[in-house]
Amino acid sequence: MLYRRLGRSGIKVSALSLGSWVTFGTQVDDDLAFETMKVAREAGVNFFDNAEGYAGGKSEELMGAALRKLGWDRRSYVISSKFFWGIHETENTKNTLNRKYLLDAIDGSLERLGLDFIDVAFCHRPDPETEIAETVRAMHDIIDRGKALYWGVSEWSADEIRKAYEYADRYGLHRPVTEQPQYNILHRHRVEVEYSPIFDDYGMGTTIWSPLASGLLTGKYRNGIPEGSRASLEGYEWLAPMLTDSSKNNAVGELVDIAESIGVTPSQMAIAWCLLNPNVSTVITGASSVQQVRENMTALDALPKLTPEVVERIEKVTAGLSN
Repeated sequence: MLYRRLGRSGIKVSALSLGSWVTFGTQVDDDLAFETMKVAREAGVNFFDNAEGYAGGKSEELMGAALRKLGWDRRSYVISSKFFWGIHETENTKNTLNRKYLLDAIDGSLERLGLDFIDVAFCHRPDPETEIAETVRAMHDIIDRGKALYWGVSEWSADEIRKAYEYADRYGLHRPVTEQPQYNILHRHRVEVEYSPIFDDYGMGTTIWSPLASGLLTGKYRNGIPEGSRASLEGYEWLAPMLTDSSKNNAVGELVDIAESIGVTPSQMAIAWCLLNPNVSTVITGASSVQQVRENMTALDALPKLTPEVVERIEKVTAGLSN
């Protein structure tokens, strides 16, 4: 396993990590959550990502139960959770980053995970109705109270991130250290272009999600939506148009050929491609089976095979398709 610093912070995370979105509490039960985390840790993974809103809190409960069963030394792993969507149907607990919500949400997350603190607390989306100053101060206080060690943001614009850094620096508050954006072969502009000045000016880290474009880059959607796949799950129907896009699936067919030509699977190639970007601290992988975890973890073996010539082939195939 490779380990990278989370931006300019001192903490190191495994280049490949395990996330629980969609799977924990939806496709993965207690026993499978335990097994997938165990196999990932054996492969060297030390970063496990979660969120308050995943499966309405059930995902955190499953991960917490697995952690207790696994009995790992708390110093040996990094846990994150994210806040914004909320799990309670009241005025100040949904789609917000106000102080009242954040200070309550961190306590609920810690209770579900069964932990005294989490390593990274994320603001899951920007909140246009709450001043960034209020959010930054709330996250600073969460860290000062020992309930999180670092904080970050997810899918914020570069302007919003810059405002957070500037406010934190002006008043001597804890800075955000990382962003959690979507990034893959077909979704690149935000990380490669929009965030470029933020990387240069602040050394922001990234914990990127959806390296397989919700499974599109595996090639399994070339003939429609398979039963049991992510897009077939209740509540995830919104993924179907993207996953069944004919032009993208035609390109995926060519990417499959490239992967086969260098002796790796499409998934391994897509995950390894993300790691070519030096601004990627860790690639969050998801899995609904132990076999998937094992395959994802071998993506590191594909890295040396992504020569400049192979990358150029990928670029030609996806030209005009990425956003």
